[in-house]
Amino acid sequence: MNEQLLQILLVATGQTLYMVGVALIVTVVVGLPLGVVLVGTEEGRFLDRLFGSRTTAVVVNRLLDFIVNFGRSVPFIILMVALIPVTRFIVGTFIGPTAAIVPLSIVAIPFFARMVEISIKEVDPGLLEVASSLGASRWELVTKVLLPEAAASMLLGLSTTVTSIINFSAMVGTVAGGGLGDVAIRYGYQQYSWIHIIAVIVIIFAIVMALQSLAGWGARRLARTTPTRTRRPRVSAI
Repeated sequence: MNEQLLQILLVATGQTLYMVGVALIVTVVVGLPLGVVLVGTEEGRFLDRLFGSRTTAVVVNRLLDFIVNFGRSVPFIILMVALIPVTRFIVGTFIGPTAAIVPLSIVAIPFFARMVEISIKEVDPGLLEVASSLGASRWELVTKVLLPEAAASMLLGLSTTVTSIINFSAMVGTVAGGGLGDVAIRYGYQQYSWIHIIAVIVIIFAIVMALQSLAGWGARRLARTTPTRTRRPRVSAI
């Protein structure tokens, strides 16, 4: 591997990690509460009387469910092009790694929100009943019962989300988004260089495997440290 190729791959890898890292942070910050609200506003859940009204909870739930389903159903390449005006408004340009963070985040947030929803629904409802009987507030139900119990499952869901973000980050190369996808297109496709394509595939595979292994290790750790299903959650009496 010559020095020029190595330099190109190092820069592209750094750009990809930058895009994926920032998009992942945005995804967690927005997708986690979105998933919690999706579950909580269902009938009989802890937010089914949102702002004191069941009607409000139903409207919020159906609206968020529609947004999540819509965001997951639109092909990324179409979404990326459609978001060019939004990206230009937020970042000032639609070209480069920073601009690519916008569509990457928007496509990943609904996916992760659904993962959070599924993970929380796996939590034993009896734990919520016990916590409620002890006087737990809604905040305590979420932070001291739901999220700790669902943490291991959510971490695995997050690893799947990261894999999707990495795959999508390769596609932003089609609109000069930078990263490894841009290398594969500019050098591999346009200049017919197989070594660039193979190198990009190997690097992306290595990144995905490393993140999957890390997530699996973290999930196992969380599963061992999570209180058993029969223990009463610690909540402060109100």
